[in-house]
Amino acid sequence: MTDIGACPGFSFPRHARLLKPDEFSRVFKKPIRSSDRLLTILAVSNDNSHARLGLAISKKNAKLAVDRNRIKRLIRESFRLNMHEMPDIDLVVMAKPVTKNADNQQILQSLQQHWNRLQKQCAKSSSE
Repeated sequence: MTDIGACPGFSFPRHARLLKPDEFSRVFKKPIRSSDRLLTILAVSNDNSHARLGLAISKKNAKLAVDRNRIKRLIRESFRLNMHEMPDIDLVVMAKPVTKNADNQQILQSLQQHWNRLQKQCAKSSSE
């Protein structure tokens, strides 16, 4: 059995991350929004040839570092496995307070629904 993390093309490289404050603020200005009871995801198209991910998991919504880190780890892993099917967009994922009480499977299902919804919304907006 092979480890997916070891497969070429399934890494989460630095160029697939939002790192600078101005990259985040660009997403917050006029985003396409996808939201459910666990997460809110903001997206804007970018000029790169790939999707990029930013995380905004606040202490207000998950007080313990262990909770914030678990949520971030799940989001990064889900993005890493799905980023190759995504359009050229910048994403910022924000967790709601109930996310810290959700189990891993619920968070991953929520993320998968968001990825699918955002792919459809971005395809729709680019064809208009």
